[in-house]
Parts: sequence; C-alpha cells; structure tokens
Amino acid sequence: MKKKLLGYAFMAMALATAAGCAAGTIVSVDTPAPAAQAGTPASGGEIVVPGVSIQVYAPGPNPQANSPDAHGAPANIVLGIWHGIISPVTLVVSFFNPNVQMYEVRNDGSPYNLGFLVGVAIVFVLLGIFAGSRRR
Repeated sequence: MKKKLLGYAFMAMALATAAGCAAGTIVSVDTPAPAAQAGTPASGGEIVVPGVSIQVYAPGPNPQANSPDAHGAPANIVLGIWHGIISPVTLVVSFFNPNVQMYEVRNDGSPYNLGFLVGVAIVFVLLGIFAGSRRR
C-alpha cells in the first residue's frame, strides 16, 4: 500500500511538472555578468551561479487586499481556513480551468493568510493521521 501511495504522489508531481512546462512557458538561462561573484545576491534580486541567473523576489503588496469581493466583503480568516483545506483540489482543477484560483486575492490581509496556512496544515495533519492509521 505504501508503494502504491508513493506511486500516486510521484504521478501527481509529474503531472504538476508537466503542466508547468506547458506551451507558453518561458525558460531562459543567462550567463552571469562578469562583475558579479558566483553565489552572491546581485542587484535586482538575483543569485548568480556560473551559467545560471536565479530570480529570488519576495512577493509584493496585494493591491486588492481589503477590497470587497462579489459578495460585498473581503475574504476573512474563516474563508482562509476553508481555502487552505480545499487547496489541493483547487490546485489540480486550476491546471485545467484557468478561472479557478486556489488563493483569494480580495482578502483582509494577515488574518486570511493565517487562516490559509492553518487550513493547509490541517490537510497535512489529516493526511499524516490517515497514513499512520493505514500503516498498522
């Protein structure tokens, strides 16, 4: 059973990788600038490794935070928990339907983010409990 579950996990990762490499995806490899030292952050949020330039930008501000959604209020902590719990399903669905997103951008900021992470943690805890009970 453990091998079967590992096989399903591998297939899911392979499908996610294949979806990320779909047509229209742009991949570029740049040679490092001579002035930058290898392995050190360069200007503009890049890490320069010999032969590759890796972009490492932190997420910026959300311009739609605290703006009302279709129902008149931004998503709150409760919706964040729910969206975190259903995030594995919405991730898979979003590969096939570009109108489905797994994260609500019209949210109330930090409380929604906390709820989303709590929801994702609940999923992992439940999967761990389920896998532990199946092993016996």
